[in-house]
Amino acid sequence: MSQQQTEQLMQQMQMLENYITDLSQRENSFVNVLRETAACIETLKALSQNPESETLAPIGMGIYMPTKFSSDSKAIVHVGAGVAVEKDISSATNYLEAKIKEIQVALQDTAAKKHDGLAQFEQIKSQINQIMQLQTSEPSG
Repeated sequence: MSQQQTEQLMQQMQMLENYITDLSQRENSFVNVLRETAACIETLKALSQNPESETLAPIGMGIYMPTKFSSDSKAIVHVGAGVAVEKDISSATNYLEAKIKEIQVALQDTAAKKHDGLAQFEQIKSQINQIMQLQTSEPSG
């Protein structure tokens, strides 16, 4: 195998490494969003079970205001493209549960792509190792 082919394999390996790193970061982002969404669902469920609850609502810059919620309170749900809609707690919970399913599908897809990328990376790494072994075993002359 020529030096040029070896360099191409090295470049492919570097590109795969970057791709795998990107997929890992996406995976971490999806996991963080899943955790946040699950926590939000638990909070909504807890609020709906209490006739009246007090909590602190963040208003920015580390400042919180005491707030009262009732079990018939409405939630403002951001649905995308700068649009937010008012939903009852049950509808908001259902919306978030549907989002969790979408995120889980995206997470599985990302994990599968990462697995494929790692397999390709290992295959190229093996090819490069074979080339190196052949080059070191060839008599110099």
